[in-house]
Amino acid sequence: MSFRASVLTLYPEMFPGNLGMSMSGRAMERGDWSLSAHNIRDCATDKHRSVDDTPAGGGAGMVLRPDILGKAIDDVTEENDLRPRLLMSPRGKPLTQAKARELADGPGIVIVCGRFEGVDERVIEGRQLEEVSIGDYILSGGEVAAHVLLDSIVRLLPGVMGNKESGESESFENGLLEHPHYTRPVDFEGREIPAVLKSGNHKLIDQWRLEISEKITEERRPDLWQNYLKNNR
Repeated sequence: MSFRASVLTLYPEMFPGNLGMSMSGRAMERGDWSLSAHNIRDCATDKHRSVDDTPAGGGAGMVLRPDILGKAIDDVTEENDLRPRLLMSPRGKPLTQAKARELADGPGIVIVCGRFEGVDERVIEGRQLEEVSIGDYILSGGEVAAHVLLDSIVRLLPGVMGNKESGESESFENGLLEHPHYTRPVDFEGREIPAVLKSGNHKLIDQWRLEISEKITEERRPDLWQNYLKNNR
């Protein structure tokens, strides 16, 4: 069975967007994965198709109602649906490469894209939504975050990337940032490709790439570097 993604949003026209292009688009055409976008407003019960209300206790903004969102989630999930239910949220656990791989190994996902001030906590609890964040900043809604999450997952599905090694050597796969890349011409504005990459000695090349990755990680991401040292002592 192919990977199946269902997105709940107030703006279904935002999908598939970039996910319908390049590798992910070709994979979708082949049937390696599928994406369906569902309008939360379809579950509204009034003539204005309202999905939000004022926050209990007062405050600015509006909050997505639990009854409407709960029904929307129920409508896209089948009995014994094993797909995890995710809510794109700035207070969620940070998305990591390891998390993307974990999700790529599963049957698919259900993604809720929040809007307004947030989602009623009771539907988060009642529908067991796992909150996921793509960074410490605020977006207008969860749709862009859902695109990021899906892109990180789909490229890891079997057969999507043409070269398996290209995925295994990328940043975060081994706890390090990726080494620099070079290609022709050999000389570009007085800057030459490092000699070791032209040596043909693959053992030396691998060693050089590891050393450079370690150096870049230590300089740019001390948090990753400390974890790397801890796991590789």
